[in-house]
Amino acid sequence: QVQLVESGGGLVQAGDSLRLSCAASGRTFSSYAMGWFRQAPGKEREFVAVISRSGDITDYAVSVRGRLTISRDNAKNTLYLQMNGLKPEDTAVYSCAASRDVFSTTPHSYPYWGQGTQVTVSS
Repeated sequence: QVQLVESGGGLVQAGDSLRLSCAASGRTFSSYAMGWFRQAPGKEREFVAVISRSGDITDYAVSVRGRLTISRDNAKNTLYLQMNGLKPEDTAVYSCAASRDVFSTTPHSYPYWGQGTQVTVSS
């Protein structure tokens, strides 16, 4: 199993940047594909970005492509989401998730989740 803890959220203005981090426990972080998902009030959880075990393959939701960048440091057991050019519609709780089995954009493919960190973007 792996335990995940997100940090780095906050209240920012439109156009600002934030970097989210997701710290993973255990010694097998590099065995997991990792994803970022978000959920806004009253909406379903949606895919943001995913990265392969080695970090050489990534995929993004169309709405964030070119503004958000997913990366990982397997030596530090940490996943990142660099968020630039933030928009009010990016406001949501952002959660990281881990999967041993698949490289996926669907939430139900991920058995392990962090508790989430709030990102609020004011206009």
